[in-house]
Amino acid sequence: MPNIGPLELIVVLVIVLLIFGPKRLPSLGRQLGGGMREFKDSLTGKDDDEKTDATGRPLVAETAAEEPAPAKPVEQHAAPADAAPEQRA
Repeated sequence: MPNIGPLELIVVLVIVLLIFGPKRLPSLGRQLGGGMREFKDSLTGKDDDEKTDATGRPLVAETAAEEPAPAKPVEQHAAPADAAPEQRA
């Protein structure tokens, strides 16, 4: 069986680029990486103690954050009636 060389890899990458397009390649890479990570973790028997998202990154612990104070209303001043029209707006 012949080895796969750099020329064959380039041909495969060009075909993948033509099929999926440049906009979908990053998301496909993330999905492939996440699938490989899950497969590796299932083989090694790694416990799922840490909660992770679809990409395998640990989730940020959700804490009860304090509600921010309401914003102060902005006072709007009207232009005087005798002002030029461009100054009224």
